Order: sequence, then structure tokens, then C-alpha cells
Amino acid sequence: MRRGIRRQRPALAIATIALFVAVGGGTVYAAGKISGKQIRPSSLPGNRVMLNSLPGNRLVPGSLPGNRLAPGSISSDLLAPGAVSASQLAPGSVTGVQIDVATLGQVPTAVHADTADSAHDAQTALNAVNALDAVRVNGHSAGCAPDTRFFAGACWQTTSSEAAVPAPTAAQACATQGGELPQALALTAFSQQPGIVLANGDEWSGDIPSYTAPNAYSVITVKTNGEITSAAFSANHKYRCVIPLVT
Repeated sequence: MRRGIRRQRPALAIATIALFVAVGGGTVYAAGKISGKQIRPSSLPGNRVMLNSLPGNRLVPGSLPGNRLAPGSISSDLLAPGAVSASQLAPGSVTGVQIDVATLGQVPTAVHADTADSAHDAQTALNAVNALDAVRVNGHSAGCAPDTRFFAGACWQTTSSEAAVPAPTAAQACATQGGELPQALALTAFSQQPGIVLANGDEWSGDIPSYTAPNAYSVITVKTNGEITSAAFSANHKYRCVIPLVT
């Protein structure tokens, strides 16, 4: 009997060890927690992370280097809203390569970029390509006032003055309005525009064809039919002014 028991002890010992390994090494290990050290670098693909399951407080500050992230692997639906802060990312480690930009929404403050915050800034156009469409150019008003027409780069009055005056008086009146008398050939061309009729009795231009002595000169005038002639500066004729587009 004693000899039989002694023969069974080695087998019993081996069985006991096997049972201990199975219980301790299998069940106990399975019940334990898996630490980050047990996960190989780059071994956890994004499709193994449940949506919204990764809160920022589970990441050690500076522990998430960008070179451990597959290109395009960070999408907004994998992160709980507001979960990951800058402290969880290694400085300078995450670039646009790692971010799936298709999953990002509009930046909140960028909504204001859809419409100008201040329309006043749009009214001041520096060096406008087309000054007709600008309200302001380099801080000056731009555009033609009522009863004027854009022609040859300026605003021309569509009707002549009511009173006939000497040439110097006409020039002074235009200067007061920020303009000047038109050149003779330009006035002739303007008279050919639709709806434009020059005054009867000629209109003053700004051209002086002859000068003989102080207060002895003539000024070119343009007739209703566009014919160019001249008259003494002291004669009385009607006039129209040419106002710059920008004042």
C-alpha cells in the first residue's frame, strides 16, 4: 500500500502543477487589466476603438506622438466631444497627415468669415479696378452724381448752364464744383452721345487758341452741331462742367 501511494505522488504533483498553471495563468491573467506597456506600438488600429469611447483623461499628457497614428486615422467621431486637449498630444507630433479633415466641421469662429463683420470696410476699396462699382476709392467718393454721365473717364454734366457768362466766370463755376471746362475735341465727341444736345449759341471749352496780350485772348467754343469755333473771352456763352470720377 505504501509503495502504491509513493508511485502516485509524481503524477499527482504534475497534475497539481498543471491545474495551478491553468487556473493561475489563464483565469487570473484574463481577469487582470491590460496596461499600455502590454500593447505594442502601432498595434492598435483605429477600427478597434469604439466611437466616442476615448476620453481625454485616459491619455497621459504628451503620450500620443503623431508618428504612432496612421495617416487620416483621427476622425471627429472617434473622440468624445472635448475629450482630447493639447496636453495629451506630444508637442508638434500631430500634423495634417494624421487628421481626416473630411470629418472636421466648420470652425465656430469661421462662420463670421462667410459675411463681412463690417460693411464699412467693403465701402472703402483701395485702388479699385472698376471705380464705377466702388463707393470709396482711397478714402474719396467715387461715382457720378445725378445729372452727370460717365464719359472719357469722368462725369460730364448732361445739360448746359442756365445762364450765359464770360469764359473766366464759367471756368470759376466749374472749379467751385471740383471740375473744369471740357476740352474742345472732347466736348465735340460728347455732343455725339445719345440724348446730349449742346446749347444754342455755342458752349465754352477750356482751350485758348490765341493770346495776344493780358486780357486779350480767345477761347474755343463748340456749336450745337459739333462745329468748333472761337469767341473773345469776354463774350457770354453757356457751359457744362466735367467732374472727376473721384472727389
